[in-house]
Amino acid sequence: MTQLYTDGRIFTADRRPWATALVVQGERILYVGDDASARRIAGADASETALAGALVLPGFVDGHAHIVHTGEAAEQVDLWAASDLAQIQGLIGHAAATTDAPRIRAQGWQQSATGAVHRRMLDEIVPDRPVYVDAFDLHSMWLNSAALAEVGIDDDTVSPSGGTIHRDADGHATGLIDETAMQQLVRPALERFSSDAEVDRLLRAALRGYRETGVTAVTDMAMNEADLAALRRANAAGDLTARVTAHWLVHRTGDAEQDLAQVRRAVELAAEPQDDGLRVIGIKIMTDGTIDGCTAAVRRPYANGALPDAVWSLEDLTPVITAADAAGLQVAIHAIGDAAVDIAVTAIERAVAANGPAQRRHRIEHLEVVDPAEIARLAALGITASMQPVHSDPAIQDNWRAMLGDDRVERGYPWPEMTEQGARLVFGTDSPTSPYAPLPNMFIAATRSGAEPAPVRAAAGGLDPARDAGCRLGVRCRRSLRPPGRRPARRLHRARPRRVRPRRRRAPRGHGDPNGGRRADRVRAILSRLSRAGTSCAAGLPSTSGRAPETRRRASMPCDRATR
Repeated sequence: MTQLYTDGRIFTADRRPWATALVVQGERILYVGDDASARRIAGADASETALAGALVLPGFVDGHAHIVHTGEAAEQVDLWAASDLAQIQGLIGHAAATTDAPRIRAQGWQQSATGAVHRRMLDEIVPDRPVYVDAFDLHSMWLNSAALAEVGIDDDTVSPSGGTIHRDADGHATGLIDETAMQQLVRPALERFSSDAEVDRLLRAALRGYRETGVTAVTDMAMNEADLAALRRANAAGDLTARVTAHWLVHRTGDAEQDLAQVRRAVELAAEPQDDGLRVIGIKIMTDGTIDGCTAAVRRPYANGALPDAVWSLEDLTPVITAADAAGLQVAIHAIGDAAVDIAVTAIERAVAANGPAQRRHRIEHLEVVDPAEIARLAALGITASMQPVHSDPAIQDNWRAMLGDDRVERGYPWPEMTEQGARLVFGTDSPTSPYAPLPNMFIAATRSGAEPAPVRAAAGGLDPARDAGCRLGVRCRRSLRPPGRRPARRLHRARPRRVRPRRRRAPRGHGDPNGGRRADRVRAILSRLSRAGTSCAAGLPSTSGRAPETRRRASMPCDRATR
């Protein structure tokens, strides 16, 4: 059946940015353009739908997300708005009193709300069941005594390379577990506690959220066996409503052969028959932590004097990257601090030298504190800069800036420099560390201003990262709205037009246009004009935890927990 849509406001993200009609044949877009041409191409038997001025957007590609975790976060105790220990204890205690679940899971804990933590703080409110509290950035977890016992961590458990089981002055485990210690000791245990049916339910929740906000393709950045099995079940049942490409998470084990064995597993998965809906395309490496946790590898110390090592040394990382590159895998490297970025770029550079010319789509994730020389190097190597503007929201920047405490904060999140140097740029949300709705992310990217508490009502056009995210998925580089013969990825919005309300906002901080404030005003004016013209976007941009951007403010913290 041929479907004809006319009288719309269709944003193409192409040289001709606007159209009024599109023709869909089966699962593919046949034509995008004017009404008259569309009618001739569709033919007399086509089913016509008048859009009455509604806005149609290309589907959004989230270039960096954690799909099952996004659904999981929606079912956990929400601590994002908790500003002190008493509030956190109250929320967790209420959950324990109102559910008979075998364990209590919470997410969105901001270390700035508590300072240094201890398992006793959780034991006081839930002494009889395991409690697992995820930090907002998913790089550390706070456990009570029952949870430590459940996953088998005690005072004698050795911290794996690149992670820490934190201990108090008497040598007892405090319950704070970070980086590879959390990834290798805690998360696998939690996965074992979940049935296939539970993981399927979490996946459905994430996919529902993506449908509601127009996300039609996602790159999952920490794929494992359990999540992949759930995605395969959904795909086989026809329930996978977003295209998924996945990067297999490779853990630092301290053993070179075990590290390479994980790469071989990714090669096996990438070689299996795959369709357009679900593909394993590469590996993911975590070379450092986060600025907020003082675990990102930086060249100059943090404000508290901490200077942590990278999770992977260059000598250990290079063979892994070289093996993945030789096998034709895409490599994605988490690197937030400038020392980690240097390691990541150098490892890719060495792989290129070892393996010779080839088509490559390697990428570095986050890139929050980066030396200009490294930007030039990654651009010259064709490395994609994968960044998350939502992390730079001024509403949640106080702690990030305080932890650095010097001039580095003025060049944070330097995506304008990436494009100036010719690097390909991809945007993502990193959900559930941030809300998954794409429009607030794009608003922050365009303005360096905080996301609106009310829904942003229209998209400001044609950002290259939308196109580039598609390229990273392994498809031919093209604009977001696919040309004739491609499967449609579109989002129809019929919300009532509303004026974008101005609000008082903090001046944009960090790297960016010195005229960023005026740029934000211009974008708001454009959005307001689009609303008055009857072109509007979705009526709501829900986050998985139901929080508004304004509730995600972090206070400064001493960061003593991260000193190793």
